[in-house]
Amino acid sequence: MRVYLTAARLSLRRNLAYRSSAAAGVVTNTAFGCIRAYVLVALWKQKPEINGWDLADACTYAFLTQALIAPMGVFMNGTELGPRIRNGDVAVDLYRPADFQSWWLALDAGRAAGAALLRSLPPVLLGALVFPVALPLSPVRWAAFLLCCAVGYLVSFSLRYLISLIAFWTMDERGMASITLAVGFFCSGMILPLTIMPGALGAIVQHTPWAAMIQLPASVLLGTQPGGAAYALAFGLTWALILLAAGRLLTEAARRKVVVQGG
Repeated sequence: MRVYLTAARLSLRRNLAYRSSAAAGVVTNTAFGCIRAYVLVALWKQKPEINGWDLADACTYAFLTQALIAPMGVFMNGTELGPRIRNGDVAVDLYRPADFQSWWLALDAGRAAGAALLRSLPPVLLGALVFPVALPLSPVRWAAFLLCCAVGYLVSFSLRYLISLIAFWTMDERGMASITLAVGFFCSGMILPLTIMPGALGAIVQHTPWAAMIQLPASVLLGTQPGGAAYALAFGLTWALILLAAGRLLTEAARRKVVVQGG
């Protein structure tokens, strides 16, 4: 366990060093949060309440989801494992006296923690100065939200880890990452809240793993999640366990028979 904690700590330290990049990310996320909030304001002006959400809930959702982009890895651009497979350096990683999947989880957890510390809070605070927001005062609600975020992060890592492993067979995982980004961006709720999507489409997207990354934590914080935090945690943990198990199986398959580029 100590080796993984050390890996996570060093990864966190490395990511905290890029403060200018984080500042640029905050500006970008806040700007896009304002754009998305104005779109939702126009929508909610036509109908003041949609599926139990009012305008303040919608604006809160816009900035909250922008705050989660970096820590959750919403853009699905794999992990640092992908480039190491492409250039052959992964051969060194496979010989490390540590569990391969846990090692990369520790490194990515450090990255996510750094992104959360530097990029998550400012967009929400700046958005609250301009738009009506509905941030709860209950510490229990915030604790449930943070737990859902942790579970959502596990789902995100599992998906990105699987994408990275594809490079063992294709030599380049970026095409699959682009496809997954297009699907995940829609199914996570980054374009529109999944709760306002109608009929069968809404039911389908709310049961995909991407929903655990963005929509469910936001709904728990806003107090609008059917079944409450218990359902959101159970849903996210189920998908996380399935995807982590799939990643472990694919890792073992890669150990048995792959061609590593460069040797």
